[in-house]
Amino acid sequence: MSKFRSHFAVSKYLLALANETGTYLSNLKLQKLLYYFQAWFYAYSGQKLFDSDFQAWVHGPVIPESYHNYKKFGYHPIVDETLGQDVIKNFKSKFNHKELNFLTDIESYYMSKTGYELERLSHNEEPWRIARKGIPDDQPSEETITLESMKEYYSKYISE
Repeated sequence: MSKFRSHFAVSKYLLALANETGTYLSNLKLQKLLYYFQAWFYAYSGQKLFDSDFQAWVHGPVIPESYHNYKKFGYHPIVDETLGQDVIKNFKSKFNHKELNFLTDIESYYMSKTGYELERLSHNEEPWRIARKGIPDDQPSEETITLESMKEYYSKYISE
């Protein structure tokens, strides 16, 4: 079971957080943040954050539906000024204290990075590389990055 049926709830949270902190998210950065939230949360709890799968695209992990929803922004920041504290509070209400602390640590680490930094980071990690099965980095791929590969890789770095 997952916390959310859709990745859009997590996207809205990340965009609301960006609005509240004065950070701007491009589609590239949003895709990577969604990936890291899903990967780390699954490795930590064994529970999916949302029900969408990631594909191992040229620029790193992507949820195609999410990408296409925000592609009109290109490399510019995604703007939705209607998202604020109410979205943040609703998101946080879905988690217990321990889960929320864990997600806050993930958020703190990854939100400060650029989309390009997150792309490079994901390219150097096993789940993306395994999904691409030797496909050159600059060649298209629609291969799925499995939850199992995420859990196996990221759980090695989690300490209780």
